[in-house]
Amino acid sequence: MIDVNAYLGHFAFRQLRHNTAAGLLRLMDSRRIERAVVSSASAITYRNSQSGNEEVAEEVKGRRDRLIPLAVINPFYAGWRDDLKICHEEFGMKGLRMYPRWHNYRLADPACLDLVSEAAERGMVISIPVRVEDRRQRSWLLDVPDVPLEEIADLVRARPRAQYILVNGTGFVNSPLGRENSGLPSNYAIEISRLSAVMANEIGQLVANLGSGRIVFGTGMPFNYPDPALVKLEVLEAGEDVKEQIRWRNVARLLGLPSAAK
Repeated sequence: MIDVNAYLGHFAFRQLRHNTAAGLLRLMDSRRIERAVVSSASAITYRNSQSGNEEVAEEVKGRRDRLIPLAVINPFYAGWRDDLKICHEEFGMKGLRMYPRWHNYRLADPACLDLVSEAAERGMVISIPVRVEDRRQRSWLLDVPDVPLEEIADLVRARPRAQYILVNGTGFVNSPLGRENSGLPSNYAIEISRLSAVMANEIGQLVANLGSGRIVFGTGMPFNYPDPALVKLEVLEAGEDVKEQIRWRNVARLLGLPSAAK
């Protein structure tokens, strides 16, 4: 099982448990999650997100067989091209996470499009969290809205050579991103942590609309406990072959992991 939506480090507005490499691995072991794609929670609110990338690179040393690091890059921060190069070439990060609302830009801004293009040229995936945490739990100091799904759809259309993993989102079936024959390129996958598996069953609808190869497993650890995502996958009305794709095969293929050949 590979979790595409996990984090290391601190968050400015709440205490996180299991937020070190050792702590996260213990939590993963208790839930039989073999690997996790991680980025810096600290970099979400650091003025210079590269400091968070450096911390994550140090944390995952000796643990790269289980923790797969992504960079957090702000395209409006001076020197982001140098940061991207260091994260890819020196730190070996396989992708990046972007926080347009937290870092005060839009996905359609030219600087953002330049970042996506350069990351795609390097073969790096683009992970876009629709939200970081429930807005009902937000600090009184700020109000950061979710990234609109329409804005993400415009980006995947504008930069079709990039590969995207959309995390912490919901409502996809009511947007072009979750509809069959929407005209969008098939260059994105959707993670399940906020999707329903019963009642509205958005996971099942997305499997039917987009195909099982476009859905990936994620939990949001340590912002969230992993159990809800695990239960959703367990109760999903789908064959074991579909669940196996969601558990690990799809993300292994997207990230070019050796296990993709198994």
